[in-house]
Amino acid sequence: MIKILKNCKKSEILSRKIDDYSEYEAVVKDILKEVSERGDEALKEYCAKFDGFTGGELEVSEQEFAEAEAALSEDFKAVVRASAANIALFHKRQVKEGFEIKKEGGVVLGQKYTPVAVAGVYVPGGTASYPSTVLMDVIPAKIAGVGQIIMTTPVKASGKVKPEILYAARVAGADRVFKVGGAQAIAALAYGTESIPKADVIVGPGNIFVALAKKLVYGIVNVDMIAGPSEILVIADGKSNPVFVAADLLSQAEHDKLASAVLVTESEQLAYAVQAELERQLGTMQRQEIARASIENNGKIIICDSIESAIEVANEIAPEHLELCVDEPMNYLGKIKNAGSIFLGRYTPEPLGDYYAGPNHTLPTNGAAKFSSPLSVDDFVKKSSYIYYTEGELKKAADCVMKFAESEGLYGHANAIRVRVQKD
Repeated sequence: MIKILKNCKKSEILSRKIDDYSEYEAVVKDILKEVSERGDEALKEYCAKFDGFTGGELEVSEQEFAEAEAALSEDFKAVVRASAANIALFHKRQVKEGFEIKKEGGVVLGQKYTPVAVAGVYVPGGTASYPSTVLMDVIPAKIAGVGQIIMTTPVKASGKVKPEILYAARVAGADRVFKVGGAQAIAALAYGTESIPKADVIVGPGNIFVALAKKLVYGIVNVDMIAGPSEILVIADGKSNPVFVAADLLSQAEHDKLASAVLVTESEQLAYAVQAELERQLGTMQRQEIARASIENNGKIIICDSIESAIEVANEIAPEHLELCVDEPMNYLGKIKNAGSIFLGRYTPEPLGDYYAGPNHTLPTNGAAKFSSPLSVDDFVKKSSYIYYTEGELKKAADCVMKFAESEGLYGHANAIRVRVQKD
């Protein structure tokens, strides 16, 4: 049963566990080393070892794309296209233009945006199918203008990628798809192999091996984030329907035994009603074992004095998903400082954001919403500044620059100015 906390300490609110992943890290380091040194040969060995995939080409063929599309219903394909349109609409608004400042004397200062040449997208696909992740991760890259979008996803012994994944990849605009999963896929994207191009940025969620691999290759390539287990925090007032609130908490608890589901409310009556409703709904769930472990080990209901106090708690936790189930939710939006994605009102459940509404569902976890943001077009572009000075303007600035450089003991810096402005 989920815990109910009242007048709790800050340490009880922020009860995320710090796990030791050193044993996994050693395995991941070995995988990265082998793939960086032996390329496709190592990839195929790991595919056989971890996934049972021992035959065929690593890259998905055009025939496989065609077979996947033919295997799906027209209704499902229409859903994918509708979701893709919403996601594209939202992310197109994120595209930024550079700027230029022209000063007196001919000085020009500016900033320009350039998409990366190659983006790597990792999509989980072992025991489950996540076409929504394909759309969320590929579409922003396409809108950013990335030159080549490479997608990797694991397969089982059959060597078949789930048709939902391949259709979403085609709709979203992935250029090439490879049948590689786990840390070995991240290694291939980071270092490049005979088959898989080296990426400039790697995005997408995965298991602990994928997360650690992304962490270890950061610096060789850029990564979007190191994602942890899914999180939801619901702020709900006493008018809220406990059936709705419990269902929303369980929508994330079913992801993973390590997922976190939290209700913060000013209503003790709602707290106990949701506690009872969780037990009732758990008994009807297909993924009951996973959801129950999540609720019992990581879930909690926190009773506060007011909705304002509940928002303070939410800002401390900085959840991946935050639902604000109150009257006039827009009145509180400005007070929410730390959240990956915010769902406003009683009829905006979190799964809307997972699949259909448009904002990205690849979000910061583990409190990272205090300093990082959802996946966006920005993850696939670089900013470069530029400067232009005329000879006359350099002479005006020369004394200031040389004095600054010499104050830091960098006389070579000063000399690069001096040789241009000194008299013959």
